[in-house]
Amino acid sequence: MILNGNAPLADRMRLYRDGLLEDTCRFWFPRCPDRKHGGYHSAFDRRGNLIDTDKSVWAQGRIVWMLATLYNFVEPRETFLEDARLGLDFIERHCFDTDGRMFFTVTQEGAPLRKRRYAYSESFAAIAHAAHARATGSAFSRDRAHRLFDHFTDWNFTPGRMPPKYTDTRPAIGIGPRMITIATAQELRLNLGDDAPFNDWIDRCIGEIERFFVKDDLQAVMEIVTPEGRIIDHFEGRQLNPGHAIEAAWFIMHEGRLRGIAPYIRLGLRMLDFMWRRGWDEEHGGLFHFRDLHGGPVQEYWHDMKFWWPHNEAIIATLLAWALTKNPKYARWYQQAHDWAYAHFPDTRHGEWYGYLHRDGTLSTDLKGNLWKSFFHLPRMQFYCAGLLGEELSRSNS
Repeated sequence: MILNGNAPLADRMRLYRDGLLEDTCRFWFPRCPDRKHGGYHSAFDRRGNLIDTDKSVWAQGRIVWMLATLYNFVEPRETFLEDARLGLDFIERHCFDTDGRMFFTVTQEGAPLRKRRYAYSESFAAIAHAAHARATGSAFSRDRAHRLFDHFTDWNFTPGRMPPKYTDTRPAIGIGPRMITIATAQELRLNLGDDAPFNDWIDRCIGEIERFFVKDDLQAVMEIVTPEGRIIDHFEGRQLNPGHAIEAAWFIMHEGRLRGIAPYIRLGLRMLDFMWRRGWDEEHGGLFHFRDLHGGPVQEYWHDMKFWWPHNEAIIATLLAWALTKNPKYARWYQQAHDWAYAHFPDTRHGEWYGYLHRDGTLSTDLKGNLWKSFFHLPRMQFYCAGLLGEELSRSNS
C-alpha cells in the first residue's frame, strides 16, 4: 500500500507539491489574472481559452487566499503576492454593495450582476484578507478580515438577520454556514492569532453539527434539518451530499488534531465513515454527487455525476483519517479516492483537472473553470496533502 514506508510517502508528497506548482499553478497563471480590469477570470475551456468574462466574487476571495497561502507556507514568490494584491484590490473596489454586503457575480469591469441572500462571498474575502495580512503585515487586511468574519457570523447566526430561504410553513437550517464558519475561523486564527474568539465559534459550530446534522441511528450527515434537528421527509430534506459532509468531516478532524481534542477527531471519523459508505460508487468508482437518505430516487438529475471537488475533499479526509489513526481502512479508502480521481479528472495534455464527469468517469464537459470551479479546491488539496505527508515523514524520521 502506498502509505507504507518513507519512500512511498515522499513520492506521494512530491506528486502533490509538484502537481500544485508545476501543473495547477501553470494552468491558471498567467492566464487567470485580468491585468486590465483587475481581479481574476475563472471560466476557461480545456485548452485555457477564456469563454466568459463575468467574475465570481467567491473566486476572487478564494484565489487571493490560495495565492497568499502559497506565499506564506510553500514558496515566497513575489508573483504570488503581486497576483494576490490584484484580486484583493478588485474585491475592495468592486465587490461590496452600499449596505456592506458583497455581490455574488460582477462583470469583467466590476459592475454588479447578482447578489445572493447568503454571505459566503464575505467568508472567502475574510480568509483572503487574513492570509494577505500574514504575508504583508497589513493592518487594513487584519482589520478587514475580522470585520468580514463578524459580518458573516452575524448574518448567519443572528435570528432574523438573513432573509429566510424557507417560510414558517417548513423552517430549516443548513450545515453549510456552520462548516464554513469552522473553516473561516481556522484560517483567521492561523493567520491573525487571537485564538479565543475563533475557538468559541469553532466549538459552537462543531457542537451544532453533531447535535443537529449527524444522525448516528441513520448513519448519515444531513444537509438540512428542522431548527430542532429533525429530518424533513421531502426531496430536499432527504438529499445527502457526500462530498460536502466529507469536507465538513475533515475540517472537524483538523480541529481535533490541532487542539488535541479527541472527541472532535472521533466525530470527524464517524462522519467520514457514514458518508463514504453512502457516497462511494461500488460499480464505477468515485463519489456520487447526491444520495437519498433512504436509498430512494433523488430529484436532481445530476445526482450520479462525479464532480471534481468532492474527490479533492475525500482525498484530504481519508489521508487525514489515516494520519490520525493509522487504520488500514482509511489507507485503502485514501488509495481508492486518489487512484480514481487521478485516473479520470486530470487533463494530461493541457493541464489541470476537468470538473464534471458522467457516472462512469467519462467526460461530461471539458470546462476547466466557471463561477464555481477556480484556483481553489484542487490546489488546496494538493497543498494540504503535501504538507500532511511532509509532517508524517518528519515524524517517522525523528
